Amino acid sequence: MATAVLLGRTHNSCAGIRTRVPAIRRLPVANVPLRFSSSSSQPRLVSSSGKAARHGARRHQEVPKSAAAAADPDAFVTAAEADAAQQQQQNAAGAAAYEAAVDEATEHEAVAAAASLPKKKGSLAKRVTFGLILGLSGAAVIIVGGPLYGAVTCLAAYQLAQEYIGLVGAKGIAKGMPPPPQLVNNAISLLCVSLNAWVFLTNGRAASAMAVVTFLCLSLQLIAVRKPRFSQLSSSVFGLVYCGYLPSFWIKLRLLSYPAINSNTIAAAIPPLLGGPTHLTVGLIAAFVAVSCIIAADTGAYFCGKAFGRTQLTAVSPKKTVEGAVGGLLSSIGVALGLYKFAGWPDNSLSAAALGTIVFFASLFGDLIESVIKRDAGLKDASNLIPGHGGLLDRLDSYLFTGACVYFFIKFCLGNYGL
Repeated sequence: MATAVLLGRTHNSCAGIRTRVPAIRRLPVANVPLRFSSSSSQPRLVSSSGKAARHGARRHQEVPKSAAAAADPDAFVTAAEADAAQQQQQNAAGAAAYEAAVDEATEHEAVAAAASLPKKKGSLAKRVTFGLILGLSGAAVIIVGGPLYGAVTCLAAYQLAQEYIGLVGAKGIAKGMPPPPQLVNNAISLLCVSLNAWVFLTNGRAASAMAVVTFLCLSLQLIAVRKPRFSQLSSSVFGLVYCGYLPSFWIKLRLLSYPAINSNTIAAAIPPLLGGPTHLTVGLIAAFVAVSCIIAADTGAYFCGKAFGRTQLTAVSPKKTVEGAVGGLLSSIGVALGLYKFAGWPDNSLSAAALGTIVFFASLFGDLIESVIKRDAGLKDASNLIPGHGGLLDRLDSYLFTGACVYFFIKFCLGNYGL
């Protein structure tokens, strides 16, 4: 069996640089002639196909057919240097891509790690305390209604817009999407407040106003930015919808002024200061029932998830479980049925159960949508406005889509508004 001496290469795996070193490898060769050059008595192996095996990442290299080229080692050196330079460029490009991927993964892992940190002692008590304060304050505003209700909704829309702008301008999102300029951000907050004020003053008219504020926002962006990006336009419009248009449905819901004729017992207990029995309307009961179902869904999901949670519901929010979601759904339906028995609205138990189901899914997906925004932004909370809860957007994310869904259900699905 004939053997041949080949020029080999080894790879420096640590530095990613190829270094030429002589290596001897014995290869079985059958019926392959050996040629000798005139300047050297050392044999070179040339196969019938004009190719020879060589050691390294590339297993075959074409051998020059002329004797002069075969005898010239500089040809091999030049090719090796070019190959090494090309490999270094590929390594550099791969390293840059890897570092970018690591940076992005690190941000997402930081958010997940922050969410999974153990709660500080007393944080649950703080969360419950401020939750009760918010709940009782919200119930009082719903019951009183009128200008107070409209003013609180406008203030909430302003704070929601501010926190949304903070998320859009965060490092994680700004990497791939330049945020709108400050002038446009201020306009978004003002337009969200104006939209809710308009809905309250016009007794629930919002569609044309939403079209107008969208036009104003996009036009301002075209003026303020020399070459605006589509991502800037779309994030501005989403901010108007998310923080302005969706909250306005809670005003539309509370403004449903049809008398709750099936709730005479509760109506008799309303003091004259608030308007007496005539103050009890479908809007008041519907808003109260919707908020109660959201709180029940959130509470039921939390405790059932803590006690029985084993199966992850979605990767968007890793701490949510299927068992917790089932507990939240049952809690929401149970509260809706209980309030149906107490207040006599809606007019049958099936409608009450359907309302509880709609509230649960609207609140769940509203929570998940905000989780997507925060995850891309690389932040755990939208702000630190409310101790134990984060920002107002963190607290009201379950409410944003719920108001619209409940209003649609009452307006177009329940016969005679559930009376």
